[in-house]
Amino acid sequence: MNGWKEFLGRMNTGRSDDVSLKKEAQDNFSVYGVYPGSIQVYEGSFFFIAWDGNEKKLIVFKKSKVFNELSGEEKELSGSRVKVCKLDSANCKVIRRVFSFTNPVSHKGRKITIGLGDRLGLASAGHIRLLKDYDVFPVLAQQSIRELNLTGRTYEDVLVAAAWAVFQEGYTKGFGADGDHLKTAEEVKMALDYGFTMITLDCSEHIRNDIPGLPDVEVEALYSNISGDDRLRLESKYLTGEINIGGAVIKFNDIEFKRIVLIYLNAIKYTIGIYHRVIAKSSGSIDFEMSIDETQTPTAPEAHFVVARELLDAGVEITSLAPRFCGEFQKGIDYRGDFTQFTKEFEIHTKIAEKLGYKLSIHSGSDKFTVFPVIGEKTGGVYHLKTAGTNWLEAVRIIANKNPGLYRRMHEFTLEKLAEAKKYYYISANPANIPSLDKLSDNELPALMNMDDSRQVLHITYGLILLAKNADGSSRFKDEIYTTLNKQESAYYMALEKHIGKHADKLGISTTAAITNLSL
Repeated sequence: MNGWKEFLGRMNTGRSDDVSLKKEAQDNFSVYGVYPGSIQVYEGSFFFIAWDGNEKKLIVFKKSKVFNELSGEEKELSGSRVKVCKLDSANCKVIRRVFSFTNPVSHKGRKITIGLGDRLGLASAGHIRLLKDYDVFPVLAQQSIRELNLTGRTYEDVLVAAAWAVFQEGYTKGFGADGDHLKTAEEVKMALDYGFTMITLDCSEHIRNDIPGLPDVEVEALYSNISGDDRLRLESKYLTGEINIGGAVIKFNDIEFKRIVLIYLNAIKYTIGIYHRVIAKSSGSIDFEMSIDETQTPTAPEAHFVVARELLDAGVEITSLAPRFCGEFQKGIDYRGDFTQFTKEFEIHTKIAEKLGYKLSIHSGSDKFTVFPVIGEKTGGVYHLKTAGTNWLEAVRIIANKNPGLYRRMHEFTLEKLAEAKKYYYISANPANIPSLDKLSDNELPALMNMDDSRQVLHITYGLILLAKNADGSSRFKDEIYTTLNKQESAYYMALEKHIGKHADKLGISTTAAITNLSL
Protein backbone atom coordinates (compact mmCIF):
# COMPACT_ATOMS: atom_id res chain seq x y z
CA MET A 1 0.00 0.00 0.00
CA ASN A 2 1.69 3.18 -1.16
CA GLY A 3 -1.17 5.41 -2.29
CA TRP A 4 -0.57 8.44 -0.12
CA LYS A 5 1.03 10.20 -3.09
CA GLU A 6 -2.24 9.86 -4.95
CA PHE A 7 -3.96 11.29 -1.88
CA LEU A 8 -1.66 14.32 -2.08
CA GLY A 9 -2.75 14.75 -5.67
CA ARG A 10 -6.32 15.01 -4.45
CA MET A 11 -5.24 17.69 -1.99
CA ASN A 12 -3.58 19.65 -4.80
CA THR A 13 -6.81 19.79 -6.77
CA GLY A 14 -8.14 22.26 -4.25
CA ARG A 15 -9.64 19.98 -1.60
CA SER A 16 -7.93 21.66 1.31
CA ASP A 17 -10.39 21.36 4.21
CA ASP A 18 -9.53 18.58 6.64
CA VAL A 19 -13.16 17.40 7.04
CA SER A 20 -13.62 16.41 3.41
CA LEU A 21 -10.09 15.01 3.30
CA LYS A 22 -10.79 12.79 6.29
CA LYS A 23 -13.89 11.42 4.60
CA GLU A 24 -11.91 10.81 1.42
CA ALA A 25 -9.24 8.93 3.40
CA GLN A 26 -11.83 6.97 5.38
CA ASP A 27 -13.73 5.85 2.31
CA ASN A 28 -10.57 4.89 0.43
CA PHE A 29 -8.19 3.61 3.11
CA SER A 30 -7.37 0.50 1.10
CA VAL A 31 -6.28 2.74 -1.78
CA TYR A 32 -4.42 5.55 -0.01
CA GLY A 33 -3.29 3.93 3.24
CA VAL A 34 -3.92 7.28 4.95
CA TYR A 35 -5.30 7.23 8.51
CA PRO A 36 -8.19 9.71 8.41
CA GLY A 37 -7.99 10.67 12.08
CA SER A 38 -4.38 11.76 11.65
CA ILE A 39 -5.14 14.48 9.10
CA GLN A 40 -4.33 17.78 10.81
CA VAL A 41 -3.71 21.33 9.61
CA TYR A 42 -1.29 23.68 11.33
CA GLU A 43 0.20 26.95 10.11
CA GLY A 44 -0.58 26.08 6.50
CA SER A 45 0.93 22.59 6.60
CA PHE A 46 -1.07 19.37 6.32
CA PHE A 47 -0.05 16.39 8.44
CA PHE A 48 -1.13 12.78 8.24
CA ILE A 49 0.13 9.25 8.97
CA ALA A 50 0.18 6.78 6.09
CA TRP A 51 1.71 3.51 5.05
CA ASP A 52 4.88 4.08 3.05
CA GLY A 53 5.99 0.71 1.77
CA ASN A 54 6.13 -1.62 4.78
CA GLU A 55 5.95 0.95 7.56
CA LYS A 56 3.98 3.95 8.75
CA LYS A 57 5.35 7.42 8.14
CA LEU A 58 4.32 10.93 9.00
CA ILE A 59 3.68 12.91 5.82
CA VAL A 60 3.91 16.70 5.98
CA PHE A 61 2.63 18.66 3.00
CA LYS A 62 3.52 22.33 2.35
CA LYS A 63 6.42 24.07 4.02
CA SER A 64 6.16 25.85 7.36
CA LYS A 65 8.23 26.32 10.50
CA VAL A 66 7.12 22.92 11.82
CA PHE A 67 7.84 21.34 8.44
CA ASN A 68 11.45 22.47 8.81
CA GLU A 69 11.73 21.23 12.41
CA LEU A 70 10.74 17.67 11.58
CA SER A 71 13.40 15.23 10.47
CA GLY A 72 12.76 13.31 7.26
CA GLU A 73 13.24 12.96 3.54
CA GLU A 74 12.14 16.07 1.65
CA LYS A 75 10.63 15.65 -1.80
CA GLU A 76 8.83 17.68 -4.40
CA LEU A 77 5.52 16.17 -5.46
CA SER A 78 2.83 17.80 -7.59
CA GLY A 79 4.67 21.08 -7.39
CA SER A 80 4.79 21.24 -3.59
CA ARG A 81 7.35 20.30 -0.94
CA VAL A 82 6.61 17.14 1.03
CA LYS A 83 8.53 15.64 3.93
CA VAL A 84 8.35 11.92 4.77
CA CYS A 85 9.20 11.40 8.44
CA LYS A 86 9.77 8.40 10.67
CA LEU A 87 7.49 7.88 13.65
CA ASP A 88 10.43 8.18 15.99
CA SER A 89 11.05 9.89 19.30
CA ALA A 90 12.59 13.08 17.89
CA ASN A 91 9.69 13.74 15.54
CA CYS A 92 7.24 12.80 18.28
CA LYS A 93 8.63 15.59 20.46
CA VAL A 94 7.82 18.10 17.73
CA ILE A 95 4.32 16.72 17.24
CA ARG A 96 3.66 16.72 20.99
CA ARG A 97 4.69 20.37 21.20
CA VAL A 98 2.47 21.41 18.28
CA PHE A 99 -0.56 19.17 18.94
CA SER A 100 -1.24 19.29 22.68
CA PHE A 101 -3.75 16.42 22.60
CA THR A 102 -0.85 14.00 22.06
CA ASN A 103 0.47 14.69 25.57
CA PRO A 104 -0.74 12.66 28.57
CA VAL A 105 -2.75 14.46 31.23
CA SER A 106 -3.96 13.80 34.77
CA HIS A 107 -7.21 11.92 35.18
CA LYS A 108 -8.21 13.58 38.45
CA GLY A 109 -11.97 13.98 38.53
CA ARG A 110 -12.61 11.29 35.93
CA LYS A 111 -15.08 8.65 37.02
CA ILE A 112 -13.95 5.50 35.20
CA THR A 113 -10.31 5.15 34.22
CA ILE A 114 -8.81 2.08 32.60
CA GLY A 115 -5.12 1.28 32.27
CA LEU A 116 -4.33 -0.44 28.98
CA GLY A 117 -0.80 -1.80 29.10
CA ASP A 118 0.52 -2.17 25.55
CA ARG A 119 3.60 -4.37 25.70
CA LEU A 120 4.24 -4.27 21.95
CA GLY A 121 3.40 -0.63 21.31
CA LEU A 122 0.81 -1.66 18.72
CA ALA A 123 -2.47 -1.84 20.63
CA SER A 124 -3.33 1.74 21.61
CA ALA A 125 -5.07 2.67 18.36
CA GLY A 126 -7.34 -0.35 18.75
CA HIS A 127 -8.11 0.66 22.31
CA ILE A 128 -8.92 4.19 21.18
CA ARG A 129 -11.28 2.99 18.46
CA LEU A 130 -13.33 1.23 21.11
CA LEU A 131 -13.11 3.58 24.09
CA LYS A 132 -13.74 6.81 22.14
CA ASP A 133 -17.41 5.84 22.31
CA TYR A 134 -17.38 4.92 26.03
CA ASP A 135 -17.59 7.00 29.16
CA VAL A 136 -13.99 6.10 30.02
CA PHE A 137 -10.65 7.87 30.37
CA PRO A 138 -7.90 5.61 28.96
CA VAL A 139 -4.42 5.36 30.46
CA LEU A 140 -2.75 4.24 27.25
CA ALA A 141 0.90 4.38 28.33
CA GLN A 142 1.10 1.94 31.23
CA GLN A 143 4.20 -0.12 31.96
CA SER A 144 6.02 -1.42 35.01
CA ILE A 145 9.77 -1.61 35.38
CA ARG A 146 9.38 -5.39 35.23
CA GLU A 147 7.62 -5.10 31.87
CA LEU A 148 10.23 -2.69 30.54
CA ASN A 149 12.99 -5.15 31.45
CA LEU A 150 11.11 -8.09 29.94
CA THR A 151 10.36 -6.32 26.66
CA GLY A 152 13.58 -4.34 26.24
CA ARG A 153 11.62 -1.08 26.06
CA THR A 154 12.05 2.28 27.84
CA TYR A 155 9.52 4.72 29.23
CA GLU A 156 10.29 6.95 26.27
CA ASP A 157 9.37 4.09 23.91
CA VAL A 158 6.09 3.52 25.75
CA LEU A 159 5.05 7.17 25.71
CA VAL A 160 6.11 7.69 22.09
CA ALA A 161 4.06 4.70 20.93
CA ALA A 162 0.98 5.99 22.77
CA ALA A 163 1.41 9.54 21.45
CA TRP A 164 1.70 8.38 17.84
CA ALA A 165 -1.40 6.20 18.27
CA VAL A 166 -3.32 9.19 19.63
CA PHE A 167 -2.18 11.29 16.67
CA GLN A 168 -3.05 8.51 14.21
CA GLU A 169 -6.59 8.29 15.54
CA GLY A 170 -7.03 12.03 16.10
CA TYR A 171 -8.09 11.28 19.67
CA THR A 172 -8.48 14.57 21.55
CA LYS A 173 -10.35 13.55 24.73
CA GLY A 174 -7.21 12.98 26.78
CA PHE A 175 -5.16 10.00 27.90
CA GLY A 176 -2.90 9.13 30.80
CA ALA A 177 0.58 7.66 31.27
CA ASP A 178 1.20 5.39 34.27
CA GLY A 179 4.60 4.50 35.67
CA ASP A 180 3.21 1.25 37.01
CA HIS A 181 4.40 -0.75 40.01
CA LEU A 182 7.42 1.43 40.73
CA LYS A 183 9.30 0.60 43.90
CA THR A 184 12.03 3.20 44.43
CA ALA A 185 12.42 6.96 44.44
CA GLU A 186 14.79 6.67 41.46
CA GLU A 187 12.19 4.78 39.42
CA VAL A 188 9.49 7.29 40.30
CA LYS A 189 11.70 10.23 39.35
CA MET A 190 12.58 8.60 36.04
CA ALA A 191 8.91 8.16 35.09
CA LEU A 192 8.13 11.75 36.07
CA ASP A 193 11.09 13.04 34.08
CA TYR A 194 9.72 11.33 30.98
CA GLY A 195 6.38 13.08 31.47
CA PHE A 196 4.28 10.30 32.98
CA THR A 197 1.18 11.66 34.67
CA MET A 198 0.42 8.76 37.02
CA ILE A 199 2.64 7.00 39.53
CA THR A 200 1.70 3.64 40.99
CA LEU A 201 3.93 2.95 43.98
CA ASP A 202 4.33 -0.75 44.70
CA CYS A 203 4.92 -1.18 48.44
CA SER A 204 5.02 -4.97 48.45
CA GLU A 205 8.64 -5.14 49.63
CA HIS A 206 7.67 -3.17 52.76
CA ILE A 207 4.70 -5.34 53.73
CA ARG A 208 5.26 -8.12 56.26
CA ASN A 209 3.55 -11.25 54.97
CA ASP A 210 4.74 -13.34 57.91
CA ILE A 211 2.60 -11.55 60.48
CA PRO A 212 -0.81 -13.19 59.76
CA GLY A 213 0.60 -16.63 60.60
CA LEU A 214 2.31 -15.68 63.86
CA PRO A 215 0.90 -16.63 67.29
CA ASP A 216 -0.66 -13.80 69.28
CA VAL A 217 2.18 -13.80 71.79
CA GLU A 218 4.73 -13.09 69.07
CA VAL A 219 2.54 -10.37 67.63
CA GLU A 220 2.38 -8.72 71.05
CA ALA A 221 6.17 -8.89 71.39
CA LEU A 222 6.80 -7.40 67.94
CA TYR A 223 4.22 -4.69 68.49
CA SER A 224 5.94 -3.65 71.72
CA ASN A 225 9.07 -2.88 69.68
CA ILE A 226 7.25 -0.14 67.73
CA SER A 227 8.02 3.31 69.08
CA GLY A 228 5.79 4.47 71.89
CA ASP A 229 4.82 7.62 70.00
CA ASP A 230 3.59 5.62 67.00
CA ARG A 231 1.64 3.20 69.20
CA LEU A 232 -0.02 5.98 71.19
CA ARG A 233 -0.95 7.91 68.04
CA LEU A 234 -2.38 4.90 66.25
CA GLU A 235 -4.26 3.50 69.22
CA SER A 236 -5.87 6.86 69.92
CA LYS A 237 -7.14 6.94 66.34
CA TYR A 238 -8.41 3.44 65.83
CA LEU A 239 -9.12 1.78 69.19
CA THR A 240 -11.93 4.16 70.08
CA GLY A 241 -14.99 2.08 69.24
CA GLU A 242 -16.97 1.61 66.06
CA ILE A 243 -16.31 3.70 62.96
CA ASN A 244 -19.25 4.14 60.61
CA ILE A 245 -18.29 4.30 56.94
CA GLY A 246 -21.30 4.92 54.76
CA GLY A 247 -23.38 2.40 56.66
CA ALA A 248 -20.57 -0.13 57.01
CA VAL A 249 -19.16 -0.52 60.52
CA ILE A 250 -15.44 -0.92 61.12
CA LYS A 251 -14.30 -1.99 64.56
CA PHE A 252 -10.79 -3.02 65.55
CA ASN A 253 -10.11 -6.07 67.63
CA ASP A 254 -7.01 -5.36 69.75
CA ILE A 255 -4.79 -8.18 68.48
CA GLU A 256 -5.93 -7.83 64.87
CA PHE A 257 -5.24 -4.11 65.02
CA LYS A 258 -1.70 -4.87 66.14
CA ARG A 259 -1.30 -7.30 63.23
CA ILE A 260 -2.46 -4.58 60.80
CA VAL A 261 0.07 -2.12 62.20
CA LEU A 262 2.89 -4.67 61.96
CA ILE A 263 1.97 -5.65 58.41
CA TYR A 264 1.56 -2.16 56.95
CA LEU A 265 3.32 0.48 59.07
CA ASN A 266 6.63 0.28 57.18
CA ALA A 267 4.80 0.48 53.84
CA ILE A 268 2.84 3.52 55.03
CA LYS A 269 5.98 5.34 56.13
CA TYR A 270 7.80 4.42 52.92
CA THR A 271 4.92 5.76 50.81
CA ILE A 272 4.73 9.00 52.75
CA GLY A 273 8.46 9.52 52.26
CA ILE A 274 8.42 8.86 48.50
CA TYR A 275 5.40 11.09 48.02
CA HIS A 276 6.81 14.12 49.78
CA ARG A 277 10.39 13.76 48.55
CA VAL A 278 9.59 13.16 44.90
CA ILE A 279 5.95 13.23 43.78
CA ALA A 280 4.75 16.33 45.64
CA LYS A 281 7.67 18.29 44.17
CA SER A 282 6.63 17.53 40.59
CA SER A 283 5.61 20.57 38.59
CA GLY A 284 2.64 18.88 36.93
CA SER A 285 -0.60 17.37 38.21
CA ILE A 286 0.17 13.76 39.15
CA ASP A 287 -2.27 10.95 39.80
CA PHE A 288 -0.83 9.01 42.73
CA GLU A 289 -1.78 5.43 43.50
CA MET A 290 -0.56 3.27 46.36
CA SER A 291 -0.48 -0.42 45.51
CA ILE A 292 -0.63 -3.01 48.28
CA ASP A 293 -1.94 -5.79 46.05
CA GLU A 294 1.27 -7.60 45.05
CA THR A 295 1.44 -9.55 48.30
CA GLN A 296 0.29 -12.83 49.79
CA THR A 297 -1.83 -11.00 52.37
CA PRO A 298 -5.40 -10.04 51.41
CA THR A 299 -6.21 -6.50 52.52
CA ALA A 300 -8.96 -6.61 55.13
CA PRO A 301 -11.28 -3.59 54.99
CA GLU A 302 -9.97 -2.55 58.42
CA ALA A 303 -6.40 -2.58 57.08
CA HIS A 304 -7.46 -0.61 54.00
CA PHE A 305 -8.97 2.06 56.24
CA VAL A 306 -5.84 2.38 58.38
CA VAL A 307 -3.48 2.58 55.38
CA ALA A 308 -5.56 5.18 53.55
CA ARG A 309 -6.24 7.35 56.56
CA GLU A 310 -2.58 7.38 57.59
CA LEU A 311 -1.57 8.52 54.11
CA LEU A 312 -4.20 11.23 53.95
CA ASP A 313 -3.43 12.50 57.43
CA ALA A 314 0.22 12.79 56.36
CA GLY A 315 -0.71 15.03 53.45
CA VAL A 316 -0.55 12.41 50.70
CA GLU A 317 -2.99 13.19 47.88
CA ILE A 318 -4.34 9.82 46.78
CA THR A 319 -6.04 9.47 43.42
CA SER A 320 -6.50 5.72 43.79
CA LEU A 321 -5.52 2.84 46.06
CA ALA A 322 -5.14 -0.83 45.11
CA PRO A 323 -5.93 -3.32 47.88
CA ARG A 324 -5.22 -7.04 47.61
CA PHE A 325 -8.78 -8.36 47.36
CA CYS A 326 -9.82 -11.75 48.69
CA GLY A 327 -9.67 -14.64 46.24
CA GLU A 328 -7.27 -14.70 43.32
CA PHE A 329 -6.78 -12.12 40.57
CA GLN A 330 -4.47 -14.25 38.46
CA LYS A 331 -3.06 -13.10 35.15
CA GLY A 332 -5.26 -13.35 32.07
CA ILE A 333 -8.08 -15.49 33.52
CA ASP A 334 -11.34 -15.00 35.39
CA TYR A 335 -11.65 -14.42 39.13
CA ARG A 336 -11.14 -17.42 41.38
CA GLY A 337 -12.51 -17.37 44.89
CA ASP A 338 -15.60 -17.02 47.04
CA PHE A 339 -17.90 -14.74 45.06
CA THR A 340 -20.10 -13.98 48.07
CA GLN A 341 -17.15 -13.02 50.25
CA PHE A 342 -15.67 -10.90 47.47
CA THR A 343 -18.96 -9.04 46.99
CA LYS A 344 -19.34 -8.37 50.71
CA GLU A 345 -15.78 -7.16 51.24
CA PHE A 346 -15.61 -5.22 47.98
CA GLU A 347 -18.64 -3.20 48.99
CA ILE A 348 -16.90 -2.17 52.22
CA HIS A 349 -13.70 -1.33 50.34
CA THR A 350 -15.79 0.84 48.05
CA LYS A 351 -17.44 2.67 50.95
CA ILE A 352 -14.02 3.39 52.49
CA ALA A 353 -12.67 4.82 49.24
CA GLU A 354 -15.79 6.91 48.68
CA LYS A 355 -15.73 8.24 52.25
CA LEU A 356 -12.05 9.16 52.14
CA GLY A 357 -12.17 10.63 48.63
CA TYR A 358 -10.31 8.45 46.12
CA LYS A 359 -10.97 5.58 43.72
CA LEU A 360 -10.46 1.88 44.22
CA SER A 361 -7.95 0.43 41.79
CA ILE A 362 -8.35 -3.14 40.58
CA HIS A 363 -5.07 -4.68 39.45
CA SER A 364 -4.73 -7.74 37.22
CA GLY A 365 -8.14 -6.64 36.03
CA SER A 366 -8.01 -8.41 32.69
CA ASP A 367 -10.74 -10.96 32.04
CA LYS A 368 -12.33 -10.88 35.53
CA PHE A 369 -15.75 -11.19 33.93
CA THR A 370 -17.41 -12.91 36.92
CA VAL A 371 -16.84 -9.96 39.25
CA PHE A 372 -17.01 -7.10 36.73
CA PRO A 373 -20.75 -6.54 37.39
CA VAL A 374 -20.00 -6.26 41.11
CA ILE A 375 -17.20 -3.77 40.46
CA GLY A 376 -19.37 -1.64 38.21
CA GLU A 377 -22.38 -1.68 40.55
CA LYS A 378 -20.77 -1.33 43.99
CA THR A 379 -18.43 1.49 42.98
CA GLY A 380 -21.23 3.44 41.37
CA GLY A 381 -19.04 3.63 38.27
CA VAL A 382 -16.06 5.26 40.00
CA TYR A 383 -12.90 3.13 39.81
CA HIS A 384 -9.57 2.48 38.11
CA LEU A 385 -9.03 -0.86 36.38
CA LYS A 386 -5.70 -2.12 35.09
CA THR A 387 -5.32 -4.46 32.13
CA ALA A 388 -2.17 -5.40 30.24
CA GLY A 389 -1.46 -9.02 29.39
CA THR A 390 -4.85 -9.62 27.81
CA ASN A 391 -3.86 -7.25 24.97
CA TRP A 392 -0.75 -9.35 24.34
CA LEU A 393 -2.92 -12.48 24.33
CA GLU A 394 -5.15 -10.99 21.65
CA ALA A 395 -2.01 -10.42 19.59
CA VAL A 396 -1.08 -14.07 20.15
CA ARG A 397 -4.58 -15.07 19.01
CA ILE A 398 -4.06 -13.14 15.76
CA ILE A 399 -0.68 -14.83 15.26
CA ALA A 400 -2.22 -18.27 15.86
CA ASN A 401 -4.89 -17.49 13.26
CA LYS A 402 -2.79 -15.73 10.62
CA ASN A 403 0.70 -17.21 11.09
CA PRO A 404 0.24 -20.67 12.66
CA GLY A 405 3.85 -21.68 12.01
CA LEU A 406 5.10 -18.79 14.12
CA TYR A 407 2.59 -19.58 16.83
CA ARG A 408 3.68 -23.21 17.00
CA ARG A 409 7.31 -22.17 17.48
CA MET A 410 6.34 -19.64 20.15
CA HIS A 411 4.18 -22.20 21.94
CA GLU A 412 6.93 -24.81 22.15
CA PHE A 413 9.39 -22.16 23.34
CA THR A 414 7.07 -21.04 26.14
CA LEU A 415 6.74 -24.57 27.49
CA GLU A 416 10.52 -24.87 27.56
CA LYS A 417 10.91 -21.53 29.38
CA LEU A 418 7.92 -21.70 31.71
CA ALA A 419 9.95 -22.30 34.87
CA GLU A 420 12.03 -19.20 34.15
CA ALA A 421 8.93 -17.07 33.50
CA LYS A 422 7.42 -18.15 36.83
CA LYS A 423 10.19 -16.24 38.61
CA TYR A 424 8.35 -13.06 37.59
CA TYR A 425 4.68 -14.06 37.78
CA TYR A 426 2.51 -16.38 39.85
CA ILE A 427 0.07 -18.54 37.91
CA SER A 428 -1.72 -21.81 38.64
CA ALA A 429 -1.56 -23.11 35.07
CA ASN A 430 -0.81 -26.80 34.60
CA PRO A 431 0.98 -27.45 31.28
CA ALA A 432 -0.36 -31.00 31.34
CA ASN A 433 -3.81 -29.56 30.64
CA ILE A 434 -2.67 -27.95 27.39
CA PRO A 435 -3.41 -30.07 24.31
CA SER A 436 -0.42 -31.28 22.36
CA LEU A 437 0.14 -29.21 19.23
CA ASP A 438 0.69 -32.41 17.27
CA LYS A 439 -2.98 -33.19 17.77
CA LEU A 440 -4.25 -29.77 16.71
CA SER A 441 -4.83 -28.48 13.21
CA ASP A 442 -3.87 -24.91 12.35
CA ASN A 443 -7.55 -23.94 12.50
CA GLU A 444 -7.73 -25.16 16.10
CA LEU A 445 -4.78 -23.12 17.38
CA PRO A 446 -6.64 -19.84 18.12
CA ALA A 447 -8.94 -21.73 20.51
CA LEU A 448 -5.96 -22.22 22.84
CA MET A 449 -6.41 -18.58 23.79
CA ASN A 450 -9.81 -19.54 25.26
CA MET A 451 -8.26 -22.05 27.70
CA ASP A 452 -6.98 -20.91 31.09
CA ASP A 453 -3.81 -22.98 31.15
CA SER A 454 -2.54 -22.06 27.70
CA ARG A 455 -3.59 -18.43 28.18
CA GLN A 456 -1.50 -18.14 31.32
CA VAL A 457 1.55 -19.88 29.89
CA LEU A 458 1.59 -17.59 26.84
CA HIS A 459 0.76 -14.61 29.08
CA ILE A 460 3.77 -14.72 31.37
CA THR A 461 6.38 -15.73 28.78
CA TYR A 462 5.96 -12.63 26.61
CA GLY A 463 9.31 -11.17 27.68
CA LEU A 464 11.26 -14.32 26.99
CA ILE A 465 9.62 -14.56 23.57
CA LEU A 466 10.37 -10.95 22.64
CA LEU A 467 13.99 -11.04 23.80
CA ALA A 468 14.88 -14.49 22.42
CA LYS A 469 17.77 -14.55 19.94
CA ASN A 470 19.04 -16.97 17.33
CA ALA A 471 22.65 -18.16 17.37
CA ASP A 472 23.65 -15.33 15.01
CA GLY A 473 22.15 -12.70 17.32
CA SER A 474 19.07 -12.06 15.20
CA SER A 475 15.60 -11.97 16.71
CA ARG A 476 14.10 -15.42 17.12
CA PHE A 477 10.47 -14.28 17.20
CA LYS A 478 10.16 -10.52 17.68
CA ASP A 479 10.66 -9.30 14.11
CA GLU A 480 8.22 -11.86 12.73
CA ILE A 481 5.69 -11.01 15.44
CA TYR A 482 5.78 -7.33 14.45
CA THR A 483 5.66 -8.12 10.74
CA THR A 484 2.63 -10.36 11.23
CA LEU A 485 0.74 -7.90 13.42
CA ASN A 486 1.50 -4.96 11.15
CA LYS A 487 0.14 -6.89 8.19
CA GLN A 488 -2.91 -7.86 10.25
CA GLU A 489 -3.38 -4.45 11.87
CA SER A 490 -7.09 -4.22 11.13
CA ALA A 491 -7.74 -7.73 12.47
CA TYR A 492 -5.76 -6.93 15.64
CA TYR A 493 -7.68 -3.71 16.23
CA MET A 494 -10.97 -5.54 15.74
CA ALA A 495 -9.91 -8.28 18.17
CA LEU A 496 -9.01 -5.68 20.79
CA GLU A 497 -12.28 -3.83 20.27
CA LYS A 498 -14.22 -7.06 20.75
CA HIS A 499 -12.26 -8.27 23.77
CA ILE A 500 -11.94 -5.01 25.70
CA GLY A 501 -15.50 -4.25 24.63
CA LYS A 502 -16.59 -7.35 26.52
CA HIS A 503 -14.82 -5.93 29.58
CA ALA A 504 -16.72 -2.65 29.20
CA ASP A 505 -20.06 -4.37 28.72
CA LYS A 506 -19.63 -6.61 31.78
CA LEU A 507 -18.62 -3.59 33.84
CA GLY A 508 -21.80 -1.86 32.72
CA ILE A 509 -20.00 1.10 31.15
CA SER A 510 -22.24 3.30 29.03
CA THR A 511 -21.34 4.36 25.53
CA THR A 512 -21.22 8.11 25.16
CA ALA A 513 -19.20 10.66 23.27
CA ALA A 514 -18.42 12.67 26.41
CA ILE A 515 -16.17 11.88 29.35
CA THR A 516 -17.91 12.93 32.52
CA ASN A 517 -16.05 14.76 35.26
CA LEU A 518 -16.54 14.06 38.93
CA SER A 519 -15.41 16.24 41.82
CA LEU A 520 -14.02 13.85 44.41
